[in-house]
This record gives sequence, structure tokens and C-alpha cells, in this order.
Amino acid sequence: MEALALLLFERMGILLIVTFILTRIPIVRQLLDRKMSVMNTVYFICLFGLFGILGTYAGVVIEGGVISSSFWIFPLQADQALAHSALVGVVIGGLMGGPIVGIGAGLITGSHLYVMSGFTGLAGGIAAPLTGLLAGGVARFFLQERVISPAKAIFIGMFAPIVQMGIILIVSAPSEKAIELVDLIGIPMVLTNSISIAIFTTMLRVVFREEERAVAYETQRALHIAEAALPHLKQGLTYQSADAIARLLLRELKTAAVAVTDTENILAHAGLGDRILIPGEPIRSELSRQAIGTGKLRIALNHEDIQPNHRLLRAAIIVPIKQAGQVAGLIKLYFKKPQEIRSVEIVLAEGLGKLLSYQLSVAMHESMEALMKESELRILQSQINPHFLFNTLNSIVSLIRIEPDMARHITMQLSTYMRLNIKLIASHTISIQQEIMHLNSYLEIIQIRFKDQITMEVQLDSDLLIAMIPPVTLQPLVENCIKHGLKDRNHGGRIRIEVLNHEDTLQISIEDNGSGIPPELIEQLGKGPANSSEGNGIGVYNVNQRLIGLFGEESRLFIENNVNGGCRFSFNIPGTSTERRGYVGENH
Repeated sequence: MEALALLLFERMGILLIVTFILTRIPIVRQLLDRKMSVMNTVYFICLFGLFGILGTYAGVVIEGGVISSSFWIFPLQADQALAHSALVGVVIGGLMGGPIVGIGAGLITGSHLYVMSGFTGLAGGIAAPLTGLLAGGVARFFLQERVISPAKAIFIGMFAPIVQMGIILIVSAPSEKAIELVDLIGIPMVLTNSISIAIFTTMLRVVFREEERAVAYETQRALHIAEAALPHLKQGLTYQSADAIARLLLRELKTAAVAVTDTENILAHAGLGDRILIPGEPIRSELSRQAIGTGKLRIALNHEDIQPNHRLLRAAIIVPIKQAGQVAGLIKLYFKKPQEIRSVEIVLAEGLGKLLSYQLSVAMHESMEALMKESELRILQSQINPHFLFNTLNSIVSLIRIEPDMARHITMQLSTYMRLNIKLIASHTISIQQEIMHLNSYLEIIQIRFKDQITMEVQLDSDLLIAMIPPVTLQPLVENCIKHGLKDRNHGGRIRIEVLNHEDTLQISIEDNGSGIPPELIEQLGKGPANSSEGNGIGVYNVNQRLIGLFGEESRLFIENNVNGGCRFSFNIPGTSTERRGYVGENH
């Protein structure tokens, strides 16, 4: 019994070594990693049926209680029996593929055992498909693992030879010889089959874990590639951006070549075949046209479906990339052999296509959002000029008859102010120094109307003169202070502008010592045009909307009344640093 067990372990060990070598071959790994379908079920039946036949030839012939150490087994005589490992392949097939695969592999293995004949030929022919059915049923209804653990495999593997021993006792005659045979081969076959099944499942678990790690690595690599491609995708699918993306993918994916197209032409090609393809060449591949039409991935496995026609490019994965739900182009990954396209490469290509499509759509959305925001800001900026212009023209009209010289002076100052205003408003942001100059030109006009009733004081760090703010931001707020807060003061009116830096944030405030803002208007002012007999607040509203549009909600206007009278406007602009602080000057 011990000698038989050792001999079976030796034979099965050789078969397991061969199996391990097979699991290192990419095409076998692809087969094991595929999802079950009709064709894959046939593949699995043939594969594990063949493994069952090999397990038969790895068996040991028993004749009259004597063990034969012959390595090759020929058809048996009526008085010969076989101790084998044929059920290992049948059990593994059932556990991996379910009852259908188990029965199919069992029929192949059982038919071979029956043809081998001998004392146990009929028992083997019955036991193999029955074992496959039981193993498949256990896998389908009781186990949730893709491949069972070795401990469970040992437990399940014990039942296969036990079932066969029971069938030998039932169908083989004479019964005395059957009992004697079972006593001899029973324990060795239980041990070798169960341990072999455990080792086999361990190999499969290693294969699948390696594939899972490979998929995780490829997923991480796809994210890295998508991140690196984002700056190029923001430019859209141009010849320059396509060339940069193609070279990036070629470097990262290590494929034979990479091409990037739009829906009509090939924009860029990197790798093998780059010298025989001119950017701008029309797409002629039928599979590429199908990918564009359907928006689904296509795989080219023959030379005729490859463009460019290069002798070393024999396979390709064609991945559509979409923009706003519509196919915008293709990423074509070329390989030297069809065997190089594994399930990992397909999953990577699909994931990469989705990531690039998402980023291309995001880039388009950001571009459109920026254009819409710019358009909105232009509209808001344009509303400020008429607001100030109408007030000044009204003053000129009233002075033409009374003080024509003063009216002429105001007209000249208005012309200077408007020229400067047009220059500044063409930019998204300007320096505080430019804004103060613009404000001073505004005050030149205002001071003619209010004489010496108002004094303006500006306090800011000299290093902050180059800090950037939206153009025409201070003037509408100062105008609001003059028109509403200081309208009832005949003298002593004061407006103070303070610009400070705090933790890399520019803090700007404008306050006056006037009558303040009615409490019922404070909440409404800046959020929309105000319904008030004193004005509609469009200037303050425009300033607030531009601040929010450029710098976010945290930069909105904060409006409050001072305890000692007057009101205060303040807002923050992030991203400014300074070291020194002091006074710039004072205007009257």
C-alpha cells in the first residue's frame, strides 16, 4: 500500500509539474481567465477531459495484487485493474465550470477508462461523469469562490475516489476480488487524488491572483496615463495634441505602435509604421469605421484590418474615445502578434478609453464654461459704463448754461476717464495701482461736483501695488458711498480704502462716514438689483458678481453699517503675499 501511494505521488507529481508549466503560458492563462460561454464551456470540457486522460496514463497497473511499475499503460486485460488520478481533472473541471463542464470532462475521461477496459473499466466509466456532476453541483450551489481553497479541495477530493471505490464494489465481479482491490488501492487513491486536487487548486489561485494584481496594476497605470494626457486633451484633438498623446501611450504601454485619429483622419502615429503613414491620411480600416459608428471597442486579429500596412503589425485594439457622448476619435494600440492581446490588455484599453473620454468631455465643459463666464463678465462690465456715464452727462447738461467752462473741463476729464476705462476693461484683472489711477481720474470728475466736501484716503502696502483685482471694482463702490452714504453731508465727508494682506489673502475694504444703508436693503444689496427710490444698486451687484465669478463664493462682497455711522464694503481675494506695509497717499 505504501509503495503504491509513493508511486502514484511520483506519477502525479510529474503531471502537476507539467500543469504548472502550462499555467505560465499566456494562451492557457487567457483560457482559464475567460468568462463562461458556450465556446469556453467546450474549451473547458476538452481541457479537463484531456487532463483526466493524462491522469489515467499517470496511473499504476494492478494485477493479482502485484504493482506494475511500467511507465506507459496499454489497454488492460480482464484481470488487470488501474489505480489512477484521472478524477483530478474531472473534479477540477466541475469545480471551475459547473455541472456541464464536470459531466463533459467526466464523459471524456470515463470513456477513455472504459476503453482501457480491465477489471475496473466499467466502474471508471460510470464514476468519472458521476464525479464531475457532483463536483459541479457542489461548486454551483454551495461554493461562492472562483477557485476553492486548498483545505476545501482536500475535503472534496476525498469523495471522488471513495465514489469510485463504491462503484467498483457494486459493478465489478467477483466481489471478493473487488473487495481485495479496494483494500489495496483505496487509501492510496484517496490520498493522492485529494492532495493533487488541493495542489491543482492552489496553482489556479496563484494564476488568478497574478491576473488580479496585473489588472490592478494596469488600472493604476491607466489612471497615471490619463492624468499625464489631461494637459494635451484640454487642447482638443489636434495634430499636436494627438502626437503627444500617441507618444505618451507608446512609452507607457510598450506596444508596437499607437495611433490617434478623429472621426475622419489619422492625426498621429508613433512606433512601427510611423514612416509610411502621413498625418491627415483618411481612415480606411473597416474595423475602425465600425468602432466610430458603434462607439464600441474592436479587436483586429489579421493583417488586412491593420492600417498602416506594416509587416510587423498583425493585431490591434481599436478604442473609441467620446466627447459629450459622441465619438470624437480613436486610440489604436498595435501589437506584433494576436497572442499579445490578453484580457488584461483589453480591460486596460477599455478603461483607458473611458478615462480619456471623460477627460476630453471635462476639458470641453471647462472650455465652454470659461467662455460663458467670460461672456457673462463682459456683459456685467459693460453695464457699469452707462451707469456712470449717464450721471456725468446729467451734470454736464446742468452746467452748460451756468458754468460752461466747468462743463468743458468735466467733458475733457470724462474723455480721459473713458479712454482709460476702455483700456482696463479689456482685461480680466488689473493691478491695484492701475485701479487706483482709474479711481483718481473718476474723482477728478466727482470733485468738480462736490468741491471739497469729500476726502478719500488710501492705505495699502506698497508691495501690494502689483496685486491683481477685477477692473473697475473700487469705483462703483466709491460711487455708491458718494451718491448714497454721503449725499446729506455738506462737508467732512470721508471715504477710506484699505488694502491689507493676511495669510496670503488680499483683504480690501471701502468705508465712509455717511448715513449708512437702510437695514432692509443690506441683505438685498449685491445679490441683485435693489428696488429702492434711491437707486437700483446695479453697480454694487455687478462688482459682487464679477468677484464671485473670478475668485469664488468666498470673495463675495460683505456689506455692513459701522457702529459710529457710515457703511463698509469688504471682500477678499486669495493668493497674495507681502512683507511690508505702509501708506501710499491721500487724495482730496
